[in-house]
Amino acid sequence: MIIRIKNLRLRALIGVNPWERNDKQAVIVNAEVEFDGTAAAQSDNLEDTIDYRSFSKKVIDCVENSEFKLIEALAGQCLSIIMEDPKVTRARVEIDKPNAVKSADSTSVEVAAARITPSAT
Repeated sequence: MIIRIKNLRLRALIGVNPWERNDKQAVIVNAEVEFDGTAAAQSDNLEDTIDYRSFSKKVIDCVENSEFKLIEALAGQCLSIIMEDPKVTRARVEIDKPNAVKSADSTSVEVAAARITPSAT
């Protein structure tokens, strides 16, 4: 099963230029979280799924309180937050920084991780 958080619009202190260190800028976060949702589909119980509200709040807090210079570092930290949940088997985070490049809608970085599961021998 895949849970997606789309176009989470936040503000972050992000950038390497001196003027970027003064004011928060818009960033857009997209996250995709994969897990085995079989139990949740059958039980209809929050404890059997990934609590997207909980990890969204942690991501929001991370982004809004961050002082990273690179969106790569911010994306990596957001991915780490999501991967803290042992139910997550795979996750992807994309951070868009609108206005980073003149004449472009946005510049983005995407990071992904997968939990390695031991193979049956």
